[in-house]
Formats: sequence, structure tokens, C-alpha cells
Amino acid sequence: MFRRALAGISSRIASQCAFCHAWPARPVCGACVARFAQPIARCRTCALPLPAASVTDSAAQCGACLRHAPPLDACVAAVDYAYPWSDAITRFKFEGDTGWARPLADLLRHTPWAEPALDAADLVLPMPLADARLRERGFNQALLLARHLAPGKTHGGLLLRLRATPPQARLTRAERLRSVQGAFMADPLHAALLQGKGVLLVDDVMTSGASLFAAAQALRTAGARSVAALVVARTPEPG
Repeated sequence: MFRRALAGISSRIASQCAFCHAWPARPVCGACVARFAQPIARCRTCALPLPAASVTDSAAQCGACLRHAPPLDACVAAVDYAYPWSDAITRFKFEGDTGWARPLADLLRHTPWAEPALDAADLVLPMPLADARLRERGFNQALLLARHLAPGKTHGGLLLRLRATPPQARLTRAERLRSVQGAFMADPLHAALLQGKGVLLVDDVMTSGASLFAAAQALRTAGARSVAALVVARTPEPG
């Protein structure tokens, strides 16, 4: 608890850039954002890098999504899950440094196509944590990001996680898809809020997409008109 409180205080005072250690600076200085967060072309529906496409091509898709259309209408990722952003997300998520929520949300907001997705959404929903993980961590990092991105549209309890799922990085694609089947549902007491609405899911890291796809399908089943996603970091290649 003390560590999280201290992290929150340190995020509001002048400090060094976490990456280049420039002083004084924001948690990530502008020079490091320019160096480590250059926009790249990504698949429109799963956010995997597309080396042959243009950053301005909002319709480009990877072969997997062309063959098997995912339940996401669009998916935007700010950066690859790699240095230095992987270190920042580790500090945010696993070390209780909640001060990272704002700079990571700002990074995501300024990613191409993120602002239009936020403007178009009727509801912004964080990916939920399993109860045991939430008790262990003390916060849902996706909820903190969503509140910084769209406080007036964020609903923290509308999407439910019914059970914990195994770490996705250790599974094959088929195992990932099976592991998340039935793992999510809309809160039946408030599911009417989803009828005919455009929904935007928010998460910190997208590994294979299996969890986001399962959540999107649950929201569509509950009546959502469309479902898109914003993630801070995308694992470059399926593991």
C-alpha cells in the first residue's frame, strides 16, 4: 500500500524521465516518446505490425484476419511490447506503480486512429481481472487506463470475467482460443446498456488477442452494435 501511495505522489512532482533520465521531465520525456513510439503500420483488426503497409492505411489487415475475421471491428495499439515499454508496463502492473497510468494513457491517446475510436464509442470498458488477481494486485490496470482515456464513458463493471485463464504466452493459438471460451459475459443486471451501442475495450497488453476476441464476442452476444479495442502494447508475433 505504501509503495503504491509513494508511486502516486512521485508521478505528480518533477522527476527524471524513466528511460533517458533527463531532469526535470515527465515520466517519459518527449524525446523518448519520439524515439521509442514511432507509429507503424498495423493490422486494422488485431494490431500486428504490417511491414508492407502504410501507417495511413486504416483498412490494412493481416492474412490471419482476412481468413478468419475476428469479432473486433478495429484494434489500435500504441507500441510493440518491447523495451522500454515492457519495463514501464511491468512497473505499472506488477510493482504497483500506478503513476504510469496517465503517461501510458497519453501515449495511447496520441496513437493514430485512437482518438477517433474514443470519440465514436458510446461505452469504454476495461478488460476485467479475475477476482483473485484483483485482490492480489489491488487495482485493475485496464480500468485506470480507461478512466484517463474517457472518464465520462468508462463503466468498470459492465463486462465480467467469470473465471481465471492460464497465461496466454505459454499456449498454442488453439489452446488460447479454448482457454478463454466462456470466460467473459456482460453483467446481466446492466446488459441493457449495451443494446445497439458502440463499445471500446481497453487493455494494457495484447498477446494473442484471444481474451479480447472472447470479450468482444460476449459483448456482441449481449447486443453491442460494434466492438473495437485500444491497447498500449502488442506482442509483435504470436507466441
